[in-house]
Amino acid sequence: MVTKKSFWKRPEGVTGAIILGGLVLGGGFLLVQALPFLIAAASNTLYLAGMLLVLGAIIYMVLDPKMRNLVWYMYKSVMRWVTGIFVQIDPIGILKSYVDDLKDNLRKMNRQISQLRGQMHKLQEMILNNRKAIKSNLDLASKAKQKNKQSVMILKSRKAGRLKESNMKLEDLYQKMEVLYRVLRKMYENSEIMLEDIQDQVMIKEQERKAIHASNSAMKSAMNVISGDADKRAMFDQALEAIADDVSNKVGEMERFMEMSESFMSSVDLQNGVFEEEGLKMLEKWEKEGPSLLLGAEKDNLILEAEDDSNVLDLNQPIKKPVRVANHDNQYDDFFE
Repeated sequence: MVTKKSFWKRPEGVTGAIILGGLVLGGGFLLVQALPFLIAAASNTLYLAGMLLVLGAIIYMVLDPKMRNLVWYMYKSVMRWVTGIFVQIDPIGILKSYVDDLKDNLRKMNRQISQLRGQMHKLQEMILNNRKAIKSNLDLASKAKQKNKQSVMILKSRKAGRLKESNMKLEDLYQKMEVLYRVLRKMYENSEIMLEDIQDQVMIKEQERKAIHASNSAMKSAMNVISGDADKRAMFDQALEAIADDVSNKVGEMERFMEMSESFMSSVDLQNGVFEEEGLKMLEKWEKEGPSLLLGAEKDNLILEAEDDSNVLDLNQPIKKPVRVANHDNQYDDFFE
């Protein structure tokens, strides 16, 4: 099902609102300027009859639903043509540009995943080395206690305590990185599928759109509007615009998450074992936000998997590539039903 987008919320609607406002202001100004002439003309019977005819035609256009719809259709068509001179509003053209954006974002996301994987490997090594150092210091503290070396025992015990405290922070950081990694990887997989679905739609619907526009001329569409029949051209373009809006929202979410993850990773200094709390807060805020457009219900599952100690993440597992099946259901087919 396609949710109809209001004319005023489209790019041509902005143009239409500006021009309509200009017409109203200009018409009001001209009416004020012409008022003395109109009053004088009203005293002439012939001029008065002409003015009444014009007024009657305007009233008829306002009251008659078919005429009102025709004028509205013509106005929208003109505004769309004017806007198209300056802005890309062709839905096929917009989808093609999103295909390029998605390809570029997927390359960037792949690099981000590789960089994050490298950081996580280093962090795992730091945690493991700390655990070994904790065990070593506790063993030394135990031996010092047996030999009654109080100062050595206190020194080694405190060092083990500091390392343990440091490891708790690093393990918490690793868990957050794991959420980030799982989400980026799943976004990458879902975006690969979305990219293929969009490319399929563009290839098929571009030809269909040409055929529909050729068989449903502007005049025929106008006659359909007058008769109250559905305008096939408008309905087809409306479905394509709905796809473009959906893709726009998903690409926007993808880019926002990539920016957030980039900011998070840049705040981590593994060499010195420190990280900024702001990066963690950004990720925690994202976790508490509503459902994801790209991930859907998978978002909550990914967070739970990262928090589950029994669900060990394999950092060496390659990113899954979408496998096309013979009867693949394109996620955008429903938009044309």
